[in-house]
Amino acid sequence: MRFKFIDITTADIAFEAYGKNLNELFSNSALAMFEVIVDTKKIEPKIKKTVEIKTQDLNSLLFDWLNEILFYFGSENLAFSKFDVKVDEKNFKLKAVCFGEKIDLKKHEIRTEVKATTYHKMKIEKTKESWKTQVILDI
Repeated sequence: MRFKFIDITTADIAFEAYGKNLNELFSNSALAMFEVIVDTKKIEPKIKKTVEIKTQDLNSLLFDWLNEILFYFGSENLAFSKFDVKVDEKNFKLKAVCFGEKIDLKKHEIRTEVKATTYHKMKIEKTKESWKTQVILDI
C-alpha cells in the first residue's frame, strides 16, 4: 500500500503514506497530495521539475517538500504523478525530480483545491521494516 486517506479531521483532508525508505515515503506522500487534487493516473510525465530543499528536521523537510510542489500547481498549473526523490536523512536535505504535465481541463478533472500542507498532527515514524507518515492538508 502506498497511501490511504484517513478520517481524523472535519474540514481538511488527511492521509497516511508508507514507504520502505524515506525516498519512497516522500514520493508516496506527494502522490497522495496530488491524488486529492486530480486523478494522477491521467497525468502524463511530459514535464519535469527539479526540487531541492534543506531544513532542520524531517517534519519540516516533508512540510516544505509538499508545499514546494504544491506551489507549481498554483503558479504554473502543473500536476505531477511520478516522483524520483532522494532524502539525505542526516542533513535533512531532499533532491527530487517531479514528472507531470500542465492541467488541461478537457483531459483533467480538478477534484479538490489544496491550499497547503499543515504541521497539525504531522508525524513521521520508522517501524522495523518501513516508514509511515500522517499529513493533514488544508483545503
